[in-house]
Amino acid sequence: MKKENEQQRKIRVFFVEDYLLIRKSLVHILNKAPDIEVIKDFVSAEQCLKELETTQVDIVIMDLGLPGINGLEATQKITKLYPEIKVIILTSHENENEVLAAMSMGAKAYCLKEIESETLYTVIRQIQKGALWIHPQVADFASKTMPKPNSTNFDNLYTQAKDFDLTEREKEVLKLVVEGKSNTEIAEEIVISTHTAKAHVGNILAKLSVTDRVQAAVKAVRSGLI
Repeated sequence: MKKENEQQRKIRVFFVEDYLLIRKSLVHILNKAPDIEVIKDFVSAEQCLKELETTQVDIVIMDLGLPGINGLEATQKITKLYPEIKVIILTSHENENEVLAAMSMGAKAYCLKEIESETLYTVIRQIQKGALWIHPQVADFASKTMPKPNSTNFDNLYTQAKDFDLTEREKEVLKLVVEGKSNTEIAEEIVISTHTAKAHVGNILAKLSVTDRVQAAVKAVRSGLI
C-alpha cells in the first residue's frame, strides 16, 4: 500500500515568476498534468525562500530576471539550504554565461519559456528522477564553452587549474563572489573594508578578462579555480 501511495503522489512544485500573466498561465498549464501540482506561486525569490522554511516541495521552477534576489542567487541559496529540492530554470534568457552559471550553481534544468507544455511536463518528471536537461536551443553553445580536459589520464582530467595570477586573497574573494555575496558581505566575511572588497573584485574581473560577477563565477568554475 505504501509503495502504491508513493507512486500516486504528485510532484510538488513552487513556481517563481514576476510577470502575473505568465505566472498564472503557466501555473494553470502545469496543474493540468495529472502528476504535477503547483503548491504555491511567487512574484519574488524572497517570498519563495521564506515559504521553503515551512513547506516541503520537490521542485522549484525559477525565472532568472526577478526583482530583488535574482534567479541565479536564489538557485544557489536553495541548493545549498535544501539539497533535496531540485531547481528548474524557466526563462527567456539565452545568454551562454547564464546557462553555465545556473547549472554550476545547482540548477537541474535550463528551459526557455517557449517550451511546449508536454515537454515541460516531461522535463519535470525526468528531473524529479535525477536527470539533467538543457533546452536544445541553448545546449549547443553551452556545450562549446564547457571546460576541456587537461589530460587523457582519468585521474587527472581537470586538476590542472589556471590561477590567472590571482593572489591568495583574490582567490578567497573570488570564492565568495561565486557564492553570490555582495561587496559588503565579502568585507564582513574576511574582515576588510567595503572599498577594499570592491577593489579586489575589480582586480579579479580584470585578471579573468570578464566584465561582471556572473562571468567571473562561470570562468572560475570552468577553469577549476573554485
